[in-house]
Amino acid sequence: MANSYLFPLFLSLIVISSVSANFQRDVEITWGDGRGQITNNGELLTLSLDKSSGSGFQSKNEYLFGKIDMQMKLVPGNSAGTVTTLYLKSPGTTWDEIDFEFLGNLSGDPYTLHTNVYTQGKGDKEQQFKLWFDPTADFHTYTILWNPQRIIFTVDGTPIREFKNMESIGTLFPKNRPMRMYSSLWNADDWATRGGLVKTDWSKAPFTASYRGFNQEACVWSNGKSSCPDVSKQGTTGSWLSQELDSTAQERMRWVQRNYMIYNYCTDAKRFPQGLPKECLAA
Repeated sequence: MANSYLFPLFLSLIVISSVSANFQRDVEITWGDGRGQITNNGELLTLSLDKSSGSGFQSKNEYLFGKIDMQMKLVPGNSAGTVTTLYLKSPGTTWDEIDFEFLGNLSGDPYTLHTNVYTQGKGDKEQQFKLWFDPTADFHTYTILWNPQRIIFTVDGTPIREFKNMESIGTLFPKNRPMRMYSSLWNADDWATRGGLVKTDWSKAPFTASYRGFNQEACVWSNGKSSCPDVSKQGTTGSWLSQELDSTAQERMRWVQRNYMIYNYCTDAKRFPQGLPKECLAA
């Protein structure tokens, strides 16, 4: 990975940077009736899913821009029908959202990693990938970097997708609504695996996903104010608030997209008979 992508933290710009991940301090389990558990003195969180319910948690902080890292180990074995998520989302009916969704599959078949970006409740910007490793065998780090210029999705430090701010050509970009981090494990066998053809095998339940290493470098939103300076005037070189991909990182992203991307809304002409979205033509 290029050194410029491993940038230093400038304390003058940051309020939150977890010294060590502690789920008891940083998140709250919001649903699941005991199916979400925090153990190991706050260092490990597990979500489980059975036929009655899944489970989920959210960050205690809201963010208006940030870099969020989470180490995850996905449901092993026959995970068909299950969806494990990691995303940022604002409240309301015209919400903003930045998504990682991990769609389970039959034993031996790879997960599908689904990404999307919503602004003012409008999405339809999906890109999907297969991963180049087994995400159930060990923990891997998934990162959402969101700053005023771009959103970068990375896996173990390798960028897989960049969504740029192209408001200048009329493309919506999330930049005004504070968002929380959410994660959940739930059943979606009506669509998640092969379009719903493969159903969840409940004899394998409970299904469990594990989390550790939650790190938040972010502009925290509280009482109507951001913890960061005016980001529109922020230009500190090296900070995630102005981070962009250098040539090495761009080449690594192209390698992932050439070899592991399985769907890109920007190439789906049948889906957009009136013409591809403007940001696809400008890319």
